[in-house]
Amino acid sequence: MHSACMASLHVREVSDDTLTTLKVRAARAGLSLQAYIRQLLDSEAATPTPEEAAAEARAIAARTSVTRDDILKVIAETREARQ
Repeated sequence: MHSACMASLHVREVSDDTLTTLKVRAARAGLSLQAYIRQLLDSEAATPTPEEAAAEARAIAARTSVTRDDILKVIAETREARQ
């Protein structure tokens, strides 16, 4: 997701080992260090945390009429079909 207004982010006190590793990974990916780190940040921001995923699952479950018994029935049927 790109915004018309892009913010700047400065990170201080990055260890030499970390910086070297990131530079090597960026080069292997054919990217500048800035583009590589921006890609990492975009990916991290786009990936829901477990808490966010659980909240979304609860929201979806709240909008459906599927019951716990329905789910257990399908699980039992699936197990029986495997045997």
